[in-house]
Amino acid sequence: MSSSDPTCYTVITDSSADYPSTSELKLGLEKGTDEVKFETLRKIIVSTMNGNPHPTLMMPVIQYVMPTRNKQLKKLLHFYWEVCPKYDDNGKLKQEMILVVNAIRNDLQHPNEYIRGATLRFLQKIAKDAELLEPLIPTCRSCLEHRHSYVRKNAVFAVYSIYREFEHLIPDAPELIHTFLIAENDSACKRNAFVFLAHCAMPKAVEYILSIYDTIQTLDDALQLSLIEVIRLDCKNDSTHRSRYIRCIFELLNAPSHAVKYEAATTLTSLTQNPAAVKAAAACLINLVIKESDNNVKLIVLDRIETLRSRHGQVLDGLIMDVLQVLSSADMEVRRKAMNIVLSMTSSRNVEEVVQFLKKQLQKTQEADFEKASEYRQLLIQSIHVLAIRFSEIAAMVVHALMDFLSDTNNPSALDVVSFVREVVEKFPQLRQTITNKLTHTLTEIKSGKVFRGILWILGEYIEEAEDIQNAMSEVRKVLGEIPILSSEQKLLDETPGEKTVEDGENKEKEKIQVEGSGRPRILADGTYATETVYSNVSAARLEAVKAAAKPPLRTLILGGDFFTGASLANALTKLVLRFAEKAGDEAATNIIRAEAMLIMTSIIRVGQSKFATVPIDEDSCERIMNCIQTLSELNQKPVVHEIFLHDTRATFSKMLSAQEKRAAEKKEAESTKATAIQVDDLLSFRQFSKKTADDMIDYDADVGRATGAGEIQEDFMSNLKRISQLTGFSDPIYAEAYVKMHGFDILLDVLLVNQTANTLQNLCLDFATLGDLKIVERPSVYTIAPHGFQSIKATIKVSSTETGVIFGSILWEGPHLAESCVILNDIHIDIMDYIKPAYCTEAQFRSMWTEFEWENRVNISNSTSDPREYLKHVMKVTNMSCLTPEGALSGDCDFLSANLYARSLFGEDALANLSVERTEANAITGHVRIRSKTQGIALSLGDRITMAQKDGKPVAA
Repeated sequence: MSSSDPTCYTVITDSSADYPSTSELKLGLEKGTDEVKFETLRKIIVSTMNGNPHPTLMMPVIQYVMPTRNKQLKKLLHFYWEVCPKYDDNGKLKQEMILVVNAIRNDLQHPNEYIRGATLRFLQKIAKDAELLEPLIPTCRSCLEHRHSYVRKNAVFAVYSIYREFEHLIPDAPELIHTFLIAENDSACKRNAFVFLAHCAMPKAVEYILSIYDTIQTLDDALQLSLIEVIRLDCKNDSTHRSRYIRCIFELLNAPSHAVKYEAATTLTSLTQNPAAVKAAAACLINLVIKESDNNVKLIVLDRIETLRSRHGQVLDGLIMDVLQVLSSADMEVRRKAMNIVLSMTSSRNVEEVVQFLKKQLQKTQEADFEKASEYRQLLIQSIHVLAIRFSEIAAMVVHALMDFLSDTNNPSALDVVSFVREVVEKFPQLRQTITNKLTHTLTEIKSGKVFRGILWILGEYIEEAEDIQNAMSEVRKVLGEIPILSSEQKLLDETPGEKTVEDGENKEKEKIQVEGSGRPRILADGTYATETVYSNVSAARLEAVKAAAKPPLRTLILGGDFFTGASLANALTKLVLRFAEKAGDEAATNIIRAEAMLIMTSIIRVGQSKFATVPIDEDSCERIMNCIQTLSELNQKPVVHEIFLHDTRATFSKMLSAQEKRAAEKKEAESTKATAIQVDDLLSFRQFSKKTADDMIDYDADVGRATGAGEIQEDFMSNLKRISQLTGFSDPIYAEAYVKMHGFDILLDVLLVNQTANTLQNLCLDFATLGDLKIVERPSVYTIAPHGFQSIKATIKVSSTETGVIFGSILWEGPHLAESCVILNDIHIDIMDYIKPAYCTEAQFRSMWTEFEWENRVNISNSTSDPREYLKHVMKVTNMSCLTPEGALSGDCDFLSANLYARSLFGEDALANLSVERTEANAITGHVRIRSKTQGIALSLGDRITMAQKDGKPVAA
């Protein structure tokens, strides 16, 4: 809407239907019933809003609609007076408006309180027309004394609107409203009057607060909120009433309204930094989180608690058990945010109480009716993990309790426990023996292959004593079953009865011949023929019965095709045998354990190559197991290999933990020392010289600016030029260009039209249409452009998902002799990069989403860049994705590179990518990028983005 357009305050509806002519509308007003008049007036209003005002219909409206007693029609008539043109071409008020003002005055004196109140509300919307308002002032003032509160409260805001725009019309409004406020009893009227004083006469508002200081607790919650706002505004200056305000806010912390409590707690921390006040405000906020039922409110209040904790850490540490009560909420986001606050508040003084509480919560998750037990259990385990590593004194207290969850059917929880135990046994050597003994006896309860692999690695690395090694070997035999596996399975197959039992060998041979003869031909996969017999069916059924029989857990995994776990078992057994040979010094005992381990490994390979395994053993696992067998067969011949098995893997793990701690420390230090670059000519701000006396006085105007992003918009002339799209050619009758701006979930188009002809263009309409998940908000208006004139048109388009969209359209107008003309606009392609932001997730979350997401786009790479890491940076730049692969994994000189990338859209959509490239002999990059997302649009759009950037050698702009 251009600046020359009349202001419209109220939107009724928007319809694409054709509107009747002026004569038809006039006939409906003259001869129609109230229902017909209502519908006719509605069409006139919508037509006026769309640029067809029908000025000749004003008098019929006054003549036939204004005298009505129908309340709905009167309400719609108020909307018509808002949007209808009230001034003539010379800018003077139309003569007909005198009749309108007289009718409004009559409605303001109407005996029906609803009509009076609705008319007063209407006055608030036309408060920019002084000529209309001036005759109504006495009547409006008299409404302040009406017997009904509905009229009085609307009269207050009507006076407020008039005084704010035209102070000279009611110069004594502050005194009038102050007198009204003192005598008023209705809470809504008092609140409206107080708001007036707060914005127009602050000293009188402060005077009123001091006059009712002792009764503030008994006031209505809406009025209490207004009081808090005035206190906040008054304290932005050096108020002499600060101490009384603080006592007042302290009392409002106990108000029954949750909104009042929140505002009081927030304001109190801005008025004073006293530890008692901060603690009282924090306790009030925590109580709000516990009692409030809305999860969104819980999250907002938790954010405020986190802000308080960051500024006043030690003051709030005593409230940590209260924050733990928030974990009773059923929403996982609330639980996660509360747990983050708890972890940041935990210190050596309260860590034991926190861990005891978390352990009790962990036990509750095993109850059948516990809501979201698996997710909550995983959160608790991860939190205990963090605390145990940070405070070593509690590691021994929790590690055995957590190991009870290794057999959990929820695989992520069990993996978190394995990760925790692995870190504990590395950092706390004094706990190694008890932990490994516990793990050894837990093997029989494990069901997951990933958990088995983690436990076997821990046992292989950290069991030190010869006796413990023998116990571990014994437990491994229990979870593996009878050895050799193949022969025991074959024996079980032979003993399994078929569908027929023939004892005599001669009869068995005859039956076999007879059964085979009853077969029928089958076509095999290679096209040859074969005979299917009942005998073979019987054998297959017996084999399936053997596979389905109950077996020990580790044996079940190996027969099910999990030979990666088999290879992990071979590694663990090799380490145990090598360490036993060092510790025991008994060659005979060493040979017994070595032979047993080699038998287990050989048995895994053989059964992997037999019909008993669900899938054949893969080459990598087979080669790995064979290396272990060779190492044990040459027990005393290759000490270098022994060093690799017994020391190098543990040293690598220790180095990995040190690197993680270093990265965490660097990140924390970077966050704490993060500073913004300041120019040498910037103004210096001395806090001591400012009027604010509190260190962190909250400026709510600035807060609103930050919340809306207005305070962070940093644009210059060159960045704006990059966003301009040319819509028409330079030789077209109309030249058009659009400035495309992304703002949150909206696209704002500022279109400049230039009439390049010597003719006046009438009824010009700029019509847009969209492809993709884009929606045009408003209908286009009709304009008239003078010869060689300019017209600026703004359009808003809603975006509902992250998908590349296209905006296209045309310009229609009437030239000389009412000849219609049209220009087709160039397409505007909306770049999804404005809606995709870099984000971070854990490796487990990435793997989970990678498995879950169904849309994948594979982009082949062929680039002249010689450095794989430079190409990774290029892909991150053009896709706005962050690299999840640690820097340590990418360091070094290598011709291969594989990295995981992650980003998240403003709409909460996840985008995953895996980059796998290699440097060829021609010193170029080749490989592929695999992009996965839950929606097709993101996967395709990001793939197109990489492809286009690869062609052009640079990112493609919108």
